[in-house]
Amino acid sequence: MGIIVGLVIAIGCMLGGFMAMGGHLIVIWQPWEFVIIGGMAAGTFVIANPLKVVMDSGKATMEAFTDKGPKRQDFLSLLGLLHALLRELRAKPRNEVEPHFDDPANSEIFKNFPDITKHPDLVMFICDYCRLILIGNARSHEIEALMEEEIGTYKKYKLKPYGALNTVAEALPALGIVAAVLGIVKAMGALDQSPQILGGLIGAALVGTFFGVFASYGVVAPLAIKVKGVRERQCAPYTIIKQTLIAYMNGALPQVAIEHGRKGIAGAERPTIDEVEAATLAGGRAPAAA
Repeated sequence: MGIIVGLVIAIGCMLGGFMAMGGHLIVIWQPWEFVIIGGMAAGTFVIANPLKVVMDSGKATMEAFTDKGPKRQDFLSLLGLLHALLRELRAKPRNEVEPHFDDPANSEIFKNFPDITKHPDLVMFICDYCRLILIGNARSHEIEALMEEEIGTYKKYKLKPYGALNTVAEALPALGIVAAVLGIVKAMGALDQSPQILGGLIGAALVGTFFGVFASYGVVAPLAIKVKGVRERQCAPYTIIKQTLIAYMNGALPQVAIEHGRKGIAGAERPTIDEVEAATLAGGRAPAAA
């Protein structure tokens, strides 16, 4: 929603200001200039990126438009799940706890948190490191280093669409110049025409430069930043899991370990201690959405 509102403001002010200066919108409407710039941008985007990144960029763009990042309730569910698992790890022997991590789809604990189980990568991350805790001879600093490496790799993968879109944004002004040069070449072929016709051709050529710069700094670059923000928020649960499990490995009680994880949540989305306590009641079941 924010992207649409921002585009309406940017385009509205740009066109409104142009009209207020006495400009005519029909002059800006140069569809073949747009085809040249858009086609070259799309082509270079496909050339520069693997098919998976191209497809993931489309997915990331849709996520940016819908602001599809974890919300407050998602963080509460995650903390509730971690608390329930840590209580099991602390109170029960290995043979009773291990089935939760070997088959999370049939685990009664995981079933209580459908908001988490719909993210298989996140579930696998939790299960893998809880298994290492069950082994019993893993050192916390070694596990922490391994977690950081995996999180860094995952974050790098998730941010590839941002890098791809940002590269297109940087290229668009130059692509606009290419379209403008082609327009000037066309205008040079009409030097024997009247000044009115020649001026129209030159004006059409300059629209290419305008469109390239506007598309870069007014559309694609802000969209890339939005994609980056959403994808970074999607990586945040992994850091919360890391902080919680490492605190538990270092001897913290489950409730204290959960507090370590809560501190890793950004201020706007961070639940209060009371909300986290509510999320850990009744065997760690997630609280009902507000």
